[in-house]
Amino acid sequence: MVYILFSEKYSKTYVGCTSNLIERFKSHNYLSKDGYTRKFRPWSVIHVEFFEDKKEALAREKYLKTGKGREYIKGLIFA
Repeated sequence: MVYILFSEKYSKTYVGCTSNLIERFKSHNYLSKDGYTRKFRPWSVIHVEFFEDKKEALAREKYLKTGKGREYIKGLIFA
C-alpha cells in the first residue's frame, strides 16, 4: 500500500510504501531516532491506496513524488 502522511504543525507531507501501515506509522511518529519524518512529528495519515502487487505500489509512490503528484496531494489537504 501507498500512504501519505501530513504534519499539520510544520505543513509537511511524506509519501511512503509499506505492507504494514500500523507498524510503519508507529515508526514515523515514535520509534525512529533519525530521518526526515522524525523532524516533523506528529504525523497524521491523510490518504491510503491499496495495490495488488509491490510493483504497482512503487510506481504510484514514485508518481506521487513528482510535481503532478504533489499537486494531487495538495488537493487532498486543502479540499
